[in-house]
Amino acid sequence: MNEWKKICLVNDIPLLGSRRVSRPQGMDVAVFRNSEDKVFALLDRCPHKGGPLSQGIVFGTSVACPLHNWKIGLCDGQASAPDEGCTPRFACKVEAGEVFLDAGELATLALDLLAPRAGPGASTGAVVDQTFAVQAPHSS
Repeated sequence: MNEWKKICLVNDIPLLGSRRVSRPQGMDVAVFRNSEDKVFALLDRCPHKGGPLSQGIVFGTSVACPLHNWKIGLCDGQASAPDEGCTPRFACKVEAGEVFLDAGELATLALDLLAPRAGPGASTGAVVDQTFAVQAPHSS
């Protein structure tokens, strides 16, 4: 049986918009609300280049990724053809105007996925902590 965690009120999510839910580990979860007041939850990461789906445009039961306009299904996290890929979906429910997410999924689902990186090493996936030593000027 699922243990549900209260996240917010439905009205706290903008119509045709989203809110992000932070987790102690792993990437944020995006909670979406469409024009019919239906609520959906996906990992806040496009399967294409890792764009923040929470910043996308909601239409019907889809969200358009803000980076490259990929259409991602809110019901299943699946990219629409001809694009391919999927982002994890989180179980959610609405009761008496309150939004709940599955606490077990929040604690365990998609913890291995990383946020996209920009800058040095981003294209190779190398994780480099570049630290530069600052030296005092030489005395004459």
